[in-house]
Amino acid sequence: MAVEQPTRPTLADRIYDKLFHNYIWKSIFRTGYPNTPRNQMLIVATNVFLHLHPTRIHRTHVKITHTYCLGGLSFFMFLGLTVTGILLMFYYVPSVDRAYLDIQNIQTNVQFGQLMRNMHRWMAHAMVILVFLHMMRVFYTGAYKPPREFNWVVGVILLVLTFLLSFTGYLLPWDQLAFWAITVGTNIAGSAPILGPKTRFWLLGGFEVGQESLIRFYTLHVIGLPLLAAIFMAVHFWRIRRDGGLARPL
Repeated sequence: MAVEQPTRPTLADRIYDKLFHNYIWKSIFRTGYPNTPRNQMLIVATNVFLHLHPTRIHRTHVKITHTYCLGGLSFFMFLGLTVTGILLMFYYVPSVDRAYLDIQNIQTNVQFGQLMRNMHRWMAHAMVILVFLHMMRVFYTGAYKPPREFNWVVGVILLVLTFLLSFTGYLLPWDQLAFWAITVGTNIAGSAPILGPKTRFWLLGGFEVGQESLIRFYTLHVIGLPLLAAIFMAVHFWRIRRDGGLARPL
């Protein structure tokens, strides 16, 4: 009985195997299969999406009641606001002649426009509440104590940025509620000693709420404040990793 001889791989097969099974594969996946504790830690440490997480955590950190995932939910709200905000920007022009009409058009004529605006609004409210609750949880569990004092300061800055994001978005619909709310808010800022009048003038771009105010609030709402929030969030997450992960229960 004749035995079939194995065929030798061609030059193209060898090049393909070398290129894709060795070089490219190993350049993307630099660790082995996560079947050992060492490989599992290496995968977390070398992955751009996972490296912010610690390679090991304490058993108490797995419980949902330890943090109630308030920080993660706050970040999820920020991502949702970013997506819905970008979609709304396609149909909104920051002009005193068009802003109110554009909001009405989004709610009545744009497909899923009212859904997008309502999601953006309610997620903004939810983010303010969740960030505040997250700060309270950190305070009451003592997670701000050494060596996490710096991260507590970063968290306070993020809380202020969250309030400012909500405040600057209030003017954009350009209705009566928005107009008088910003008027009252900027008058409160203007009553501060020494820098109050200058702060009010800088916020409004003049002495009263108008086109310059709308442009400034729009620029802060869609560019300036989100960029600052994203930077401080990255620092916040990095400091959690550097400080040894989540704080353990007292």
